[in-house]
Amino acid sequence: VQLQASGGGLVQSGDSLRLSCVVSGHTISGYDMGWFRQAPGKEREFVAAISWTGGSTSSASSVKGRFTVSRDNAKNTIYLQMNSLKPEDTAVYYCAQERKPYGSSDNRAESSYAYWGQGTLVTVSS
Repeated sequence: VQLQASGGGLVQSGDSLRLSCVVSGHTISGYDMGWFRQAPGKEREFVAAISWTGGSTSSASSVKGRFTVSRDNAKNTIYLQMNSLKPEDTAVYYCAQERKPYGSSDNRAESSYAYWGQGTLVTVSS
């Protein structure tokens, strides 16, 4: 199973970016999917997650109202639309797929995820 995240880059404060995560070797249908990030010198933290149905999303309070997670099961891909970016959003962003299907785990917890992408770097300058 491979998760390939892309779309990161260097942007200015207030700009937008859309991250993509293409999954190969395993269907994402039936599985909650999530985004996490790790800033320099900090632990990895939850950013956003989307339920296996696509009907429910959750996000960290620090990004609520600015970031939106979505999925396209036909493309085996999830997305993270990031608007109004701030310097504190600078981090490596990771996508992940849950271990158990049908929303049986807490999709805000790292321990619920079995497969992880390599990460894509987002740098926001002030």
